[in-house]
Amino acid sequence: MPPRAQPTARQERLGTELRKLREAAGMTAREAATLLGTSPMQMSHMETGRAGISEPRLRSLAAHYACPDSAFVDALASMATDRTRGWWEEYRGILPPSFLDLAELEHHAAYLRSVDIAHIPGLFQTEAYAAAVFSYTVPELPPDDLAAWVSHRMRRRSVLAQRAAVTHDALIHEAALRIKVSDRKVAQQQLRQLLTLSESDHVTVRVIPFAADGFAGAGCTMLHAGGVMPRLDTVQRDTPHGSGFVDAEPQLARCRALYLRVRDASLGPVRSQDFIHRIAQEL
Repeated sequence: MPPRAQPTARQERLGTELRKLREAAGMTAREAATLLGTSPMQMSHMETGRAGISEPRLRSLAAHYACPDSAFVDALASMATDRTRGWWEEYRGILPPSFLDLAELEHHAAYLRSVDIAHIPGLFQTEAYAAAVFSYTVPELPPDDLAAWVSHRMRRRSVLAQRAAVTHDALIHEAALRIKVSDRKVAQQQLRQLLTLSESDHVTVRVIPFAADGFAGAGCTMLHAGGVMPRLDTVQRDTPHGSGFVDAEPQLARCRALYLRVRDASLGPVRSQDFIHRIAQEL
């Protein structure tokens, strides 16, 4: 089977974890390939996500690498054998790959945590709000492209509506609540939706008010997707060229610490609901 031309972020992550296990065992890719009876090139493809790996082969490698964490090996085996073709595949070739990777990341997340400073979190946005955000591009998106971007964002919300909904803890700055990306009607509709979501058992919203002392985290925007274990967490952050995914443990630790620092500056859930309600009345 030829190598994948464009592996997904999830496929690349599996390959990265396999490479980390090999390097921790002090083996070269050539040595690992010999153990599997394959070529160094095929080994390289597996470690970059361009080729898949069967569960027996994965477990054989883990044994050769003397990996002591059986739960971690089980999690990698689950990733290797997952054949989910989610709704996001309908947008392949229509939207940038990072859009599809983000939807897949949210679908598999054990929990979500987010920090948003200038915009309402994507999973909480109304259709009109999302359309206004995506319309603010130079050059403007063609109508069909804009419709696809908005449609994809609306379908991402399914992770909050399904029976086993993922928990989402969101930290939102007052700036995001007050900035009118469109008009007063859209802003009020968005705040009402935010209040409705905040009453769900699986959604917690905390607001960082302008009045908070010692908050210098304007650059802390992130989406933290929890894995089945902490070492499989992923953080998505926006970059000038699209979404960037962070999975190196030192960077994950930094993002976890930043999230907790921002949360310390935020209001509690009940006070946040009152705060959002007051802003909606002021509009």
